[in-house]
Amino acid sequence: MTILDELETRRAAARAGGGARRVDAQHGKGKLTARERIELLLDEESFEEFDMFVAHRATDFGMQMERPAGDGVVTGWGTVNGRLVYVFSQDFTVFGGSLSETHAQKICKIMDMAIQNGAPVIGLNDSGGARIQEGVASLAGYAEVFQRNILASGVVPQISVIMGPCAGGAVYSPAMTDFIFMVEDTSYMFVTGPEVVRTVTNEVVSAEDLGGAATHTKKSSVADGAFGNDVEALAEIRRLIDFLPLSNREMPPVRPFYDDPGRIEPSLDTLVPTNPNQPYDMKELILKIADEGDFFEIQKDFAGNIVTGFIRLEGSTVGVVANQPMVLAGCLDIDSGRKAARFVRFCDAFEIPILTLVDVPGFLPGVSQEHSGIIKHGAKLLYAYGEATVPKVTLITRKAYGGAYVVMASKHLRGDFNYAWPTAEIAVMGAKGAVEILYRDARGDADKTAEKTREYEDNFANPFRAAERGFIDEVIQPHSTRKRVARAFSSLRTKRLQNPWKKHDNLPL
Repeated sequence: MTILDELETRRAAARAGGGARRVDAQHGKGKLTARERIELLLDEESFEEFDMFVAHRATDFGMQMERPAGDGVVTGWGTVNGRLVYVFSQDFTVFGGSLSETHAQKICKIMDMAIQNGAPVIGLNDSGGARIQEGVASLAGYAEVFQRNILASGVVPQISVIMGPCAGGAVYSPAMTDFIFMVEDTSYMFVTGPEVVRTVTNEVVSAEDLGGAATHTKKSSVADGAFGNDVEALAEIRRLIDFLPLSNREMPPVRPFYDDPGRIEPSLDTLVPTNPNQPYDMKELILKIADEGDFFEIQKDFAGNIVTGFIRLEGSTVGVVANQPMVLAGCLDIDSGRKAARFVRFCDAFEIPILTLVDVPGFLPGVSQEHSGIIKHGAKLLYAYGEATVPKVTLITRKAYGGAYVVMASKHLRGDFNYAWPTAEIAVMGAKGAVEILYRDARGDADKTAEKTREYEDNFANPFRAAERGFIDEVIQPHSTRKRVARAFSSLRTKRLQNPWKKHDNLPL
């Protein structure tokens, strides 16, 4: 056998992973193999593999008898629509994808390169956890990966796709990345599994209920989205990457667009109902502002009272944060505050301008909210907006009451353009509550209450008081919203703003 033949033989063995039987078992669960996933994620024939022949060095428990090439993870780089990304894909067919010392070193190598060269890291997780036979060496491997997740945060986008089990210490690497996506029915995440939970707390729970995709997208907010299968998940990750800059050293990408920036939308003139208590769907406004109606939503199934995600305006990426009157009347609560604050901070870290659409009657009242710390959780969103130095355009469509008005990217938090529709109401509180406080003596007098309510509405149920103060830059026609917002962001492309020097901030966690 020539040396070239040996190379091809070794490559074939590495590509075979854990062998045909284990590959068939992987397919039988509805899962793709590590290499099949990379092929779908990256542009055709763009993948350049690193460390194909790396093998573990453990000798305990007879491990020296089996040393498969690659050691349970495929790593390297390639392109997504022509743009550089680094990727690692854990191979469940080799030792259950478990992490060893060398497995971790492979991941660390491409993470170091990603930070150095300024490109996103995408992790495709499918692992049984730490390799028990290696003991503390595998734990040290996890710690090395975690340290790089921390150093890469805010430097390059980090995306985790959970495509199988992810348990124990393994969950903390995805938890520190920017986005986590899961695959329905085949993936789960938890720190301690169902067996341990039953033993320690006597709670009987399935893996799916404890840490499946539905749990983490709807209840815990650990995951940002879930997809039906591996193929759909990888296609959507490609779509997300198209919205993101490669690193904090670059501006977000600009794509060709075929949608007139001056497009008029007459239907927006009737979007806000005449009844102030009637809801409407804020996503309709987002889709009508966006280029080609393209909106990539983040955390769609959690805290539905606030909507977050990415659109493009004139081909450029914009992050959107919008109150949703269809859920809890658009009130801010603990969950929506955390969700939106994290999204705003991501956008600010990567120079993605932020569009804020406001229809907020206030913070959600209640003993549970107060006892669970809404003061600090609400402050996270306030802090995130006030800290952000990227272009910020805000549009108030209807209600903007009390402290919630301030929090939602108001002029006072360094909003660049603060627009309002004629239907906007900017006040300390709604007319009914205000009249009850201001005119206590009129409580039993229906006529006087109605008169004072009308008087309050005439004064405050409009955007003009705020416009007189300069807190609103312009009251705009709803049908011209896309044009006005697009022009605003266009004018802010050269914005430069710096916060005072600090080692780092102390966000109210």
